[in-house]
Amino acid sequence: MPQSHPANGHMVMNFSANLLGLDNAATPFGLKAMESLQSLNPSKDEASDAQIMFLVLHTSGLTLIPLAIMAQRAVLGAKDPSDIFIPCMIATYVATVVGLVAVAIRQRINLFDRVIVAWLGGLSSFIIAMVWYLSQHMSRAEIEVFSKVSANLLLFTIIISFMLGAMRKKVNVYEAFIEGAKGGIQTSLTIIPYLVGMLVAIGVLRNSGILGFIVSGFTWLFTQMGLNTDFTAALPTALMKPLSSSGSRALMVDAMKTYGVDSFIGRLTCIFQGSADTTFYIVALYFGSVGIRKTRYAISMGLLADFSGVVAAIFVAYLFFH
Repeated sequence: MPQSHPANGHMVMNFSANLLGLDNAATPFGLKAMESLQSLNPSKDEASDAQIMFLVLHTSGLTLIPLAIMAQRAVLGAKDPSDIFIPCMIATYVATVVGLVAVAIRQRINLFDRVIVAWLGGLSSFIIAMVWYLSQHMSRAEIEVFSKVSANLLLFTIIISFMLGAMRKKVNVYEAFIEGAKGGIQTSLTIIPYLVGMLVAIGVLRNSGILGFIVSGFTWLFTQMGLNTDFTAALPTALMKPLSSSGSRALMVDAMKTYGVDSFIGRLTCIFQGSADTTFYIVALYFGSVGIRKTRYAISMGLLADFSGVVAAIFVAYLFFH
């Protein structure tokens, strides 16, 4: 893809919205990016390699600051709404790396490029070292303070960076916002048919009770394996997440109200919510908006990233909160 192509800017904005945990705010930029990538696609009804890589990275839901989740925890009276900041960051990073590596292997991308090795190796080493240090040298109270201070500092830094960047580039932030809002209206009209179809399917699944049967099956299986099953009550959120962000958010809120906002289950559902994105919804919406019918391996790679995020979320939840 040419370096100066508009898709680069749209993808950066999409990833930026995801990094800030802004959920649906990333959708307009993602649709624009997919539209731009489609202009380079020689086979208009089949997803290109670039489109699959972008979609999988998007569905992995890389989130630096889960603002929406922390806000919901604050509304429900959490003692420290930001205590899930570091666990969410670790889980979503694992999901993103697994998705990136899996697609790169499938597309035969050289992962041993010096730049790739430096970034992935450096970030992964930092995450591993941080988890080891927190688990070995800090108490639960100190971990909570560290998580809270880090989240607030990063959020403040990002906001200031946006303001300084706008001043440096002499961008009128208000006019840029209004222009983006105009484009958002047209985007909404484009995606309504696909959105309605997905919401109907999700509603049928959610009300059928099948999630309860699946969770019961997992509980029985892990019990037979001799594993701790305290986490299984949070699995409906993880199972709903690939289908619907609003549906999984509703299940997350229900779990926090049922078990307690600061309970192990309440916190784990929050980490599930922040560890990945809505794979099926994104595939249907993004590919459908540009007329792609052959998704190739996009769904399987997206689900692999989701699964990795769920496993990582369970691990860090036990490490931090159990």
